[in-house]
Amino acid sequence: MTTKPVIGVLALQGDVREHLAALEHAGAAARPVRRPEELAAVDGIVLPGGESTTMSRLLESFELLEPLRDRIADGLPAYGSCAGMILLARQVLDGRPDQRQLDALDVVVRRNAFGRQVDSFEGDLDFAGLDDGPVHAVFIRAPWVEKAGDGVEILARVPDTAGAGDAAARIVAIRQGPVLATAFHPELTGDERVHRLFVGMVHETM
Repeated sequence: MTTKPVIGVLALQGDVREHLAALEHAGAAARPVRRPEELAAVDGIVLPGGESTTMSRLLESFELLEPLRDRIADGLPAYGSCAGMILLARQVLDGRPDQRQLDALDVVVRRNAFGRQVDSFEGDLDFAGLDDGPVHAVFIRAPWVEKAGDGVEILARVPDTAGAGDAAARIVAIRQGPVLATAFHPELTGDERVHRLFVGMVHETM
């Protein structure tokens, strides 16, 4: 029997409960992470949606910023959704001057790229590597990737349709080695394919 990977969800703010449930359904043993000793005990980590500047401050307050950055640099698989994508990026546009980054993805991300909360929307995306059709994506004050380095695999873009406007063809899902990020919230739709992808990534490192 294959050992279940222990995957933590950063439990400082955001969609923690939804990610924990999705990870359990996807075959992982999911645990909330609030302290360095809890981070040390996991095989992978999920950074949920929320408010990226607040999460950055909380990482410092809970003395998790440097341990998390170090573990990811050492190869800990990580998945960030929405605000989690922002935290994992090398550089953020429209962020606060005191916002801290985990430097895990060679990308430049634009914060709140799709607009305010009232501009939240849903849509179907073709997602590289996932079977069974498009992914239904929920975007809530979402970022997008402005620029991706050569080592970054682009997994999904906003469809280039007449109604997409400035969002057309923008990058909204990426992978670089053991680090995955989406601008949208798969934990809110009941579609576990993105979480299953990440669980598989964690298995590869065990």
